[in-house]
Amino acid sequence: QVQLVESGGGLVQAGGSLRLSCAASVSIFNLDRMGWYRQALGKQRELVAAIISGGSTNYADSVKGRFTISRDNAKNTVYLQMNSLKPEDTAVYYCNAVSRIQVSHWGQGTQVTVSS
Repeated sequence: QVQLVESGGGLVQAGGSLRLSCAASVSIFNLDRMGWYRQALGKQRELVAAIISGGSTNYADSVKGRFTISRDNAKNTVYLQMNSLKPEDTAVYYCNAVSRIQVSHWGQGTQVTVSS
């Protein structure tokens, strides 16, 4: 079982920045991919950014150029650097990890609130 613990959420003004962290209980080097999803009130959960085992990344169109996903294999941690935040980025952000056998694991979520 992969345990994921997110941190770094909070309240920020529009235009500000936050960095989310997701610490995994296993070596992330052995995972197929990791990603960040978000769910705003009354909306479906959506992919924000993902990083594949080989290092390639992909982003939702709405965050391209503003958010950056990265990882530190030595710390078993994935980060989401969020810049130029907008009120529409307000959501609960969830860390996701997919194992080599395609089992998906989720963190408990961290709230990000962007005030206008």
